[in-house]
Parts: sequence; C-alpha cells; structure tokens
Amino acid sequence: MKLSSLFILVCGNLALHVGAQQMPSAQFGAREFVQQVDLSPDGNRIVYLSAGAGKTSIAYVAELGAASAPKAAIVSNGTAGNLRWCKFVSNQRLICKVQGLVEDGEIIFPFTRLLALDIDGQNVTTLGQTSSRYDVKLRQFDGEVLDWLSGASDSILMTREYVPEIKRLDSKIYRPTDGVGVDHIDTRSLKAVRVESPVKNVDYFMTDGSGSVRMKAFQQRDPSSHLLTDRVNFHYRLRGEREWIPFSLWDKQAGMLPLHIDGESDSAYALKKLDGRMALYRVSLDGSLKTDLVHQNEHVDVDGLIRVNRNSRAIGLTYAEDKRHAIYFDAKYATLLQSLHRALPKLPMIDVLETSRNETRLLVRASSDSDPGRYYLYDVEKGALNELLLARPELENVPLASVQAIRYEARDGTSIPAYLTLPVGKEQASGLPSIVMPHGGPSARDEWGFDWLAQFFAHQGYAVIQPNFRGSAGFGDNWSKQNGFKGWSTSVGDVTDAAKWMIAKGLADPAKMAIVGWSYGGYAALQSAVVEPTLFKAIIAIAPVTDLELLKSDARYFSNADLVENMIGDGAHVAQGSPLRNVEKFQIPVLMFHGDKDMNVNVQHTKRMHKRLLDLDKFSEVQIYAGLEHGLDDSNARTQMLEKAGHFLKKNLNIK
Repeated sequence: MKLSSLFILVCGNLALHVGAQQMPSAQFGAREFVQQVDLSPDGNRIVYLSAGAGKTSIAYVAELGAASAPKAAIVSNGTAGNLRWCKFVSNQRLICKVQGLVEDGEIIFPFTRLLALDIDGQNVTTLGQTSSRYDVKLRQFDGEVLDWLSGASDSILMTREYVPEIKRLDSKIYRPTDGVGVDHIDTRSLKAVRVESPVKNVDYFMTDGSGSVRMKAFQQRDPSSHLLTDRVNFHYRLRGEREWIPFSLWDKQAGMLPLHIDGESDSAYALKKLDGRMALYRVSLDGSLKTDLVHQNEHVDVDGLIRVNRNSRAIGLTYAEDKRHAIYFDAKYATLLQSLHRALPKLPMIDVLETSRNETRLLVRASSDSDPGRYYLYDVEKGALNELLLARPELENVPLASVQAIRYEARDGTSIPAYLTLPVGKEQASGLPSIVMPHGGPSARDEWGFDWLAQFFAHQGYAVIQPNFRGSAGFGDNWSKQNGFKGWSTSVGDVTDAAKWMIAKGLADPAKMAIVGWSYGGYAALQSAVVEPTLFKAIIAIAPVTDLELLKSDARYFSNADLVENMIGDGAHVAQGSPLRNVEKFQIPVLMFHGDKDMNVNVQHTKRMHKRLLDLDKFSEVQIYAGLEHGLDDSNARTQMLEKAGHFLKKNLNIK
C-alpha cells in the first residue's frame, strides 16, 4: 500500500490553521475543521463541512487530485440556521441539511430544511412540501432522505412531512394531506412521484437500499394524554407485496429494534436483548420472522452496524469495551481493514465513511487517543492511500496526551470503567492537580479516543479521569439501573469515588482536585458538592441540569413530557438530587457556562443556580452565550470558555 498526500488547501486556510501560533485555548477551543465529509458516486470529489470563524460553517467541494483549491458551495452564519451535513445526490448535485430555531415565548424548538444545490452552489431548491398561507400549523421538518438510490441521476427517495390546509368556505380547493409520506423526487426539477401516501400514524420508513420501502415505524401515544410513550410499533412487507404485517413492538426492554434491511438476503438486522445486553440478530422477512444470532458480547451492548456504499450495505458490527471493536462479516472488507491498520499503525481507530458506487475508492477517517483524526482516500485498485484533510489542524504540532482505559473500585466494591489522561511527560508523576470529568447523558458513555476538553486540561498539566459511572449506556441493564436521575445517588457516588481513587493512588493532590462536567456531567459536578462538600476545590459546570423538577417542567409543552416525567420520577430523590434545592451545602467556588438557546437544558437552570448561590453568599461566576445551543458550537465562545476555565482553576486550586 502506497501512502502519499493530496495537498488540499482551502483557500490557504488549512495552511494558516497549521502554521499559526495560537494560545492553547484557541487551539483546543476551535471547532473541528472537518465536521462531516462525503465522497461522490464516481469517487472523484469530496464535499466537506468545515468550521469557519465563530459559528460559521462552510461546505466545500474539492476535486481529488486537482491543482485547483476547493470551492465553497454553501455557507451558514449560525444565526439564520446551521448547516448539519452535505452529501452527494449525484456527481454534480448535493443535498444539505439546515437546522434553525423558532422561539415562542419561553419555548424554543428546532426546524430543519433540506436544500438541493449544484456542486458550484447554483440552482438551490428546497425539497420539502410547498408551504401555504393556509397551512394549519408550522411544518417543523421537511423530512429525511430515505434512500440515496444509485447516484446515477439527481433523484432520491425521501420522507416528507405534510401539513394540511384549512378548509375554507370561499374555495373548494385545499390540501387535506396530513402526516409523513414517501416521495421519489428529482432534486433538480422537483418532479415528485408519490410512493407512500402521507399518514398521521407513521414516524419513519425504511427501505432495502434499492428503493423498495419495506418497513414503517410508529411511536405509540398515551390514549388519554396523546403524549409519546417508549413503545414503538414496527411493521414490514413481504418482498413485492403492499400489505403491512407486524414485525415487533419495541420498548427498550423487549422486542426487536431493526437497524437495516438487507434486500439481497430478504432479512433485517435488528438489536434484541439477550442476558440483559443488546445483541445483533438477522431476522427473515419472508413471513416467518426467523431470527439468527449474529453476535453477542458478554460485557457490553452491540450498538451498531458498519455500513458502506450509498445503499448502506451492512458489512460488519461494532461495540465498545475498553476500546471500540469491529467484527466484519464481509471478507473483502475484513482484509481491506487489516491492510489499512498495517499502513496506519499509530491510528488504530479506522472507519470507512463512504465509498464510490463501484467501491474502488474509499473515504477513510483514522484517529487515535492522541490524534484528532485524518481523512484519507484509499484507491483499492492502485493500493494507494492519500491523506486529504486534518480534523483539527490547529493541534497538528501540539504534543497530545495518551489515554489509558482503567478501572477503579467504588464504595460498594463495584469495578467502574474509566479513562485516565495524564499530562505529556507526567505519566509517572504523583500529586498532580486533577480533574474528574463525568460525561453527559446520563444514558451515554465515554469511549477511548480523542476528547478536546480532556486534552486541553491535560495540556495545562491536569490529570483527567472520565468515569463510566453506573447509569451510563452500553453496559447492559445491570449497569444502567434506574438511570442517572432516579439513581443519582449511585451515579454521583461513582463519580466522587473516582476522585477518591485518584487520591488513594497518589496520582492526585487532594488540595488541587476539581470537577468539570457538561450537561448531565455538569449536574453531577454540582451535585457532588451537595454529597461531598469538601472533596473538590472547584466546580465547572457547562449547560448543567440544576433542578430535576424544573427539568420535568421544561418538557411540559412537548410530546415527550411523559417520557421525561417517567425518567426522573417522583419522590424524595427529586429534591435531594437537585443542586438548586441544596445550595446551602456548597462550600466551594462554582463557574458555569450556558447558551441561551439551549433546547436540551433550559438556560434557566444556570441562571437560577447562580442567583441562589449569590443569595446565600456563595462564590459563583456565570457566562451566558447569546444565540448558542447546548453544544456551544462557536469557536470564539469555546476559546473564551477554555481561557476563563483555565484561570478559574489556577486561582481556586492555587496553581502557580
């Protein structure tokens, strides 16, 4: 395999990113230079979404191997809307998804639009239903691309959200269609052919990858409140038939959750619980629903399929233990990935993101714990591997820390998996200033790999531990327990036990121990000061939940209100587990950050916490970012956040 480079410079910006002398807060705070990338059907072009200044995003199209610089096809400034992704419909045409926000009083909710455009940015069209002044409600979503088809034409198969018009007395003509349907659409002419008529009781459809709609899903609603439940009905069709027949009723504990339909074998890949963990099955779609176990892991959930080509053909499965693993059931790709691993021994995390239609060219991303990621084009026939782009060019010449998968013992003797990042050159040191950094969710998990926040703090000299506390996802039913809200005492106890383990091992200086968290991690950071008031010496909470009752109240205008209510529950644990209601126990300084357009956790959580701390003469600082959502997707804001966090920790941990 030949390893070379195709020097793609985005109007000089990439060279500027690599060569510029920047402060660490700017280097680590910059959003990923490459946020998403796709390969054209013929394998001769890529389109990639790149971070511009602040919260700007730019979709560039690059001719592979050409001397010309990539050209911008579309730009979003992050104010009217944000580009989420761009993909090729054909060699000459793209579809891009844009997300924006609508505010109605205290309520913020998203809307999305699908735009089709030529690779030079011309001939822009929207793919959703045409709006009317008589629509009975706002059309929140255009729909989703359901099947990218062959790429030989400008057509796709997409679900469309249809909104009916008001029936008027002055006209006999009105549009009654309501619900989600499927249309075959020419993205250039907008000529549409109805494939599935819109119906209200369908949330999404699935195809077999070759344009045939084989499955539909409907999330059940409570008959009295009409709010969503956690039960999803799946129905499927026999090959060549139109009648829908039951496939599964899924409720996260029972039933089958279909991931993909393989038209060639007339079967579906589905997840199903086995011994309390998710296992992957192949399910026959011939009417028998015969199931065959594909893979089960004894320790963690199987959590996904590995898919390639425009039809998302399944070639393997994946799961995460201490590190992420892949099992390929396609022999060609198993051999191919072995070759890539030999060619890139220092970049063990390798993913095939997309292929050309004939699968002779592969778009590959490779990364590690200490390398944020590099994008390559692999020419299968020539055996040539060409580097295209860097995920984070600002960090190209910055020494980055390695990450160890470790385990520590919780107070009840349970072994807790975690990741430990030690500063470069301090791998054998003791008595380090240290940070416990619980993840968000709570039904999520940390994985081995590059983490920009942990790496920033390690670069500043801190040892960082990231615990996968009980309540984390991916470890089966026995680990998720009641979830991190109902079972907050166990989850937060595991987080504080991580700090105690660091101290007991001699890694951490107990006088220089802080806790930093985002979202649920911010909640755990604040709640740790309620249950262990003197364990940490400083708290940084980013977009934190501060009041469980308020979190339930935030959902009251949305269809998932019952789901949030059930997740949090009722009882003494709600008040006891709300930092806002236990502020009198705080003895250490708090720094909080929050975007005022956060749809995940309302900014009122931070504002009320800050006010309550000040009312009781506690130390609190807060930074509210105007116009930003939960992820604070703005390079300037993230840079400022890291700068402020660094000064806060040094001051309050007494670090010279």
